[in-house]
Amino acid sequence: MRTDYSTKQAARQAIWDRLMNEKLAAFPFPPHGRIPNFKGAKDAALRLFDEPEWRDAKLIKVNPDSPQKYMRAEALRRGIRVYVPTPRLKAGFLKLDPAKIPYDSIHDASQMSKSGKWAEPVALTDLPQLDAIVTGCVAVTDTGRRAGKGEGYSDIEYAILRELGHDAVPVATNVNDVQVVNEFPIESNDLPLTVIATPTRTLRVDSPPQPPDRIEWDRLTTQGLEDMPVLKELRTLKEKPLSADI
Repeated sequence: MRTDYSTKQAARQAIWDRLMNEKLAAFPFPPHGRIPNFKGAKDAALRLFDEPEWRDAKLIKVNPDSPQKYMRAEALRRGIRVYVPTPRLKAGFLKLDPAKIPYDSIHDASQMSKSGKWAEPVALTDLPQLDAIVTGCVAVTDTGRRAGKGEGYSDIEYAILRELGHDAVPVATNVNDVQVVNEFPIESNDLPLTVIATPTRTLRVDSPPQPPDRIEWDRLTTQGLEDMPVLKELRTLKEKPLSADI
């Protein structure tokens, strides 16, 4: 049966409900309103390291949500430096350097609630060129479309890197099999996927949608910039005019 949705929000709601109703969700509960954790998240995350872009990476960015904690932990165990955006980008980006984390502390360091002892703030101008990115998703398609929780942070984070002059890099996610749907619409600022890992399979996207190459400043309000100081810093660096509220 096809799973086509007319909006990203419709896809999100269907996935949140299905994960809950079919008992596929994992702590924290409920899955609604967040990047949902799910049973099999660790297996799906480890699959990504079979892909050359992540297996050979030295520097990656991983979102701070629960299902990606396994990706953060495995990367650190492999000696990969991990950059993590703070929730809602309120404090910019953090660095987890495996050279400074005892091996038996990696489990704690990979959990955002316990990582403060090892996480180091990173200025925008000190963010290095990354090798690959892992992002959290609520729903995805096998053509590389993704729907996050609806606040646009992963899209903004990627666009920030592009505004800073960084090269485009592959983007992956780990999701439950039921989070892979047939279709939903996306917009020009939405971040696409190149690899999707589930507990049972890995999907490589041959021709993903075009990724954002800049911040679409006209989508942001003055309040939005106030809530994300990293964007105010970037605007100053780029000398962008402040957009009016929308």
